Amino acid sequence: MNNGIFFIVTAPSGAGKTSLVNAVVESDDSLCVSISHTTRPARPGEIDGGNYHFVSKEQFMKMLEKGEFLENAEVYGHHYGTSHAWVKDKLKSGTDVILEIDWQGAEQIRNLFPNACSVFILPPSVAALSERLQARAQDDSETIENRMRQAVNEMTHMAEADYAIINDNFGTAKEDLNAVIRSRRLTVKAQETRQTKLLDNLTRVDL
Repeated sequence: MNNGIFFIVTAPSGAGKTSLVNAVVESDDSLCVSISHTTRPARPGEIDGGNYHFVSKEQFMKMLEKGEFLENAEVYGHHYGTSHAWVKDKLKSGTDVILEIDWQGAEQIRNLFPNACSVFILPPSVAALSERLQARAQDDSETIENRMRQAVNEMTHMAEADYAIINDNFGTAKEDLNAVIRSRRLTVKAQETRQTKLLDNLTRVDL
C-alpha cells in the first residue's frame, strides 16, 4: 500500500501554480515536487532537472513507447510526461508528492490514483491573468492570445478538482494550499495508513 499522498495542482498558464508549489515544498520536508519531462525549450532561469527534465521529442517518444510515463499530454505543441517509476517509489517510501499538471494529465492521474488530492488554482480575474502573462515577457502577443483562449477552456474543468484556490494574494493562496495539504494528511484514511502501529496499540489496549 502506498504510504505517501499524491497531490496534483492544476491551473491555467499564468495563474501562479509553479510559484505556489515551490513555496509550499520549500517549507515542508515531507513533500517533494514531481519533475516532469518536456520537449519544450527551457525558459530563462529554468534548470534542467530542477524545473523540468528537458528532452528532445525523439527521447520523449522513446520513453512513451516504453511505457515510462504515468501520464502525458501535448500542450501548446510541446509534450509533457510524468515518470511512473519515480512517483511510485516516492509514495511507497512514505513521501508525499505534489505534481503541477494540466487538466488532461490530472484526469489521467485521477483514473490511476483515485485517492489523489487535486487542487485547482484560479486567477482573481481574466484581466489579471492577461496582465501576468504579459508581465512574464516570455511569449509574443500571438502566443499570449492563444494561452488566454486555452485558459478559458481549462478553467471549465475546475469542478473536477477537490479544492479550488483563488490566487489573488500570494501569501493567502500559499496558506490555503498548505491548509489543503494539512487537512488531507489528517483524514482518517491517511492516519490509518501512516499511524498503523499507534492506532493498533490504542485500540487493543487492555484496561
